[in-house]
Amino acid sequence: MVKLTTPPKSPKELGFDEFPAIGIIGGSGLYDPGIFENAVEVQIHTPYGLPSDNVVVGRVSGRVVAFLPRHGRGHKYPPHKIPYRANIYALHALGVKSIIAVSAVGSLRPDYAPGDFVVPDQFVDMTKGREYTFYDGPRTCHVQIGLEPFTQEIRQVLIETARKYNKTHDGGCYVCIEGPRFSTKAESRIWREVFGCDIIGMTLVPEINLARELGMCYGLIALVTDYDIWVPHQPVTAEAVEKMMIEKLGIIKKVVAEAVPRLPAEMPKCGEVLKYACV
Repeated sequence: MVKLTTPPKSPKELGFDEFPAIGIIGGSGLYDPGIFENAVEVQIHTPYGLPSDNVVVGRVSGRVVAFLPRHGRGHKYPPHKIPYRANIYALHALGVKSIIAVSAVGSLRPDYAPGDFVVPDQFVDMTKGREYTFYDGPRTCHVQIGLEPFTQEIRQVLIETARKYNKTHDGGCYVCIEGPRFSTKAESRIWREVFGCDIIGMTLVPEINLARELGMCYGLIALVTDYDIWVPHQPVTAEAVEKMMIEKLGIIKKVVAEAVPRLPAEMPKCGEVLKYACV
């Protein structure tokens, strides 16, 4: 295992000839991607503490890639306790410029059925008590995220790849709640009928915010595991979520493995948002 107290100055410190430009963040059930060649574990200390787990760096179809399980191996961090700032900072420090994230979500509409994939294009933040920014002062930055919070180039690759193996929906609004509890029936009705959201989860925010603050591109492939609480005869349970993730895990890994080599090497517009963001 490679132990780092500061960002590596050379990829040779990681045992590779280039830095991992692509990062994968695994969601519930995805703690080991199982797609790497010549993998090494990297323990990296950040100004925000340790990430959820060691970062695994290896090759996928010739590309050097970094993988981090969002909840840690064994699912030791609930959504509201995930060290999001440490996670994103660690990937950035290792050279990651683009992130493919994987997440389990509930559906808020009948045609987004359990077992389907969704590649969302918008989100609503209903979390309450997380660390949302790297800019706590003395520098103040207001980073634009609203027009395209998810990087279109990554979205397109995920949609095209996922549709080869599974029913996949192009677009959707993800409402992120605090957790760890599931929504009440009244809340679920608000997310659907008032906010017009399509899927619900607990981990997108502030992960996506923080990636944008560091100029990183971000795309998400979400697996629908349930109908939240609005379908009375199919109430969501942790057991149901885990069961669906296990059922679809092989397909998710296949999609991610095939998407990696298709991602553009450079997507400079993700960093351009920082040019005019800081006061």
